[in-house]
Amino acid sequence: MSERKVLNKYYPPDFDPSKIPKLKLPKDRQYVVRLMAPFNMRCKTCGEYIYKGKKFNARKETVQNELYMGLPIFRFYIKCTRCLAEITFKTDPENTDYAMEHGATRNFQAEKLLEEEEKKIQQEREEEELNNPMKVLENRTRDSKMEMEVLENLQELKDLNQRQARVDFEGMLDKYKEMEQRQRERELEEDERETKEMLDRALIKRLRDSDSEEETENANEGRKHTADKPTDILTTDGNAGSQISAALSSSSAVVKKQKLESWERSVGGLGGKGALGSLVVRKKPQAADTQKGAGAKPASSTASASASNGQPVSSQSGSSLSLLGAYTDSDDSNSD
Repeated sequence: MSERKVLNKYYPPDFDPSKIPKLKLPKDRQYVVRLMAPFNMRCKTCGEYIYKGKKFNARKETVQNELYMGLPIFRFYIKCTRCLAEITFKTDPENTDYAMEHGATRNFQAEKLLEEEEKKIQQEREEEELNNPMKVLENRTRDSKMEMEVLENLQELKDLNQRQARVDFEGMLDKYKEMEQRQRERELEEDERETKEMLDRALIKRLRDSDSEEETENANEGRKHTADKPTDILTTDGNAGSQISAALSSSSAVVKKQKLESWERSVGGLGGKGALGSLVVRKKPQAADTQKGAGAKPASSTASASASNGQPVSSQSGSSLSLLGAYTDSDDSNSD
């Protein structure tokens, strides 16, 4: 086991390499190699498809009597994976590719066929030009004409693309400014319309509030006039209804004046004969408190006498309230 790792071999002193017999092998002998299918192919026997890259244990041999610029050409033998039919192909150093020989057909070689056709045409043209100088002139004229047509078509396409792809920045800016101006004007119009609508609503609301306030004031004034003292009925004449209606339509000063007049009519004026003057007897002043009891009887007798005679008692200067006080004092004296 240790000898497997030895790199230096032992050569005896009498070793002579020329005495080693040479192994004579045939030139067309075959080697077993591991390779992958170089292209897609289909078996002619069973129709099985063999895709590019499938691995095979192939036999390799050197093709006799075929060289390309001193390079040997090799042939490979593989078997179909389905029917075990033999398929052969060889190297093609001229086209840096592989060429199918027999047993299968190559798939997807349209591009290769096109290239081969172009090469064939080129070779035929070169052969014609070698022996015919007029043909060379014709070919050159046709090539130049075709080249000019191609350049014109290319220029037309460039111009068309430039017209379609050209951007007018000034026009775009002008359109954008016009759009902004229209948008601004539209916003201003909307603001003005909304402001006008709000003002109209506020004015209508103010008018409604003022109308409601006037109605409430008129109702309050009418309520105040109807809430006067019931004694006004005794002193007012038949034109009280017309006076009340006139008071409702007149100003606040007239209303106050009417209130004052109605108060004087109901209660009485100062220093004058009112409606209650005949019912009130003024108390006579006395000199001392000792004569108070004695003076009460003549006063009462005088009042009764005047009442029986139907003559009203004259009232002196003083208000109606003082007359009422005197009347109550007379009642107190009578009760005493």
